[in-house]
Amino acid sequence: MDKQKQEHQWLEWAKELQFIAQAGLTYTKDPFDKERFERVREIAAEIMSLQGRLPLEQVKDLFCNETGFQTPKLDTRAAIFKDNKILLVKEKNGTWSMPGGWVDVMQTIRSNTVKEVREEAGLDVEAIRIIALQDRNKRNQPPYAYNVCKVFVLCKVLGGNFEPNMETVESGYFGIDELPVLAEEKNNKEQIAMCFSAYRDRSEERRVGKECRSRWSPYH
Repeated sequence: MDKQKQEHQWLEWAKELQFIAQAGLTYTKDPFDKERFERVREIAAEIMSLQGRLPLEQVKDLFCNETGFQTPKLDTRAAIFKDNKILLVKEKNGTWSMPGGWVDVMQTIRSNTVKEVREEAGLDVEAIRIIALQDRNKRNQPPYAYNVCKVFVLCKVLGGNFEPNMETVESGYFGIDELPVLAEEKNNKEQIAMCFSAYRDRSEERRVGKECRSRWSPYH
């Protein structure tokens, strides 16, 4: 087993230990079991810190603060097109991503997609349809200490203009062969290509539908 696979296996073990510990802390009534589950969670965080090369306190903040039965987090990414190019926003570290982020409490996938685009790209959009649901840790690097379900949503622009904000400094439209340096932990070229395919499929569906409507007559 190579080094990368070994590190990934350690991360998977750490996540499983965290899941067991969190479930135990949620359902146990025994104070001694609670103490043991707390220690299991600490061990999981220590493994994650060592393998992920992150400060232990940072790992605990991300990894050990949830309560209740553990479920994947949700992340939305908006696929917005113009002239066969996709909209990307530039983050403060210089990398580019599709507008999106964590689904907030009290938000739906649709409303969160719209909200994130407005915040990061300054645009008002309509969420048209879901392109794909993906397990983030199977598609993006580096793996996270928790599971994430990424939701890619095809959108249509209704209005608005970009303005620099707390999260992004620039926006632009790019062809699939002219992509800038991507924030690979959020979206990679394969995922963007998938969105291009969905956009082209929808454009073709609309073209065919328009042709059928123009040819049809109730008097024929």
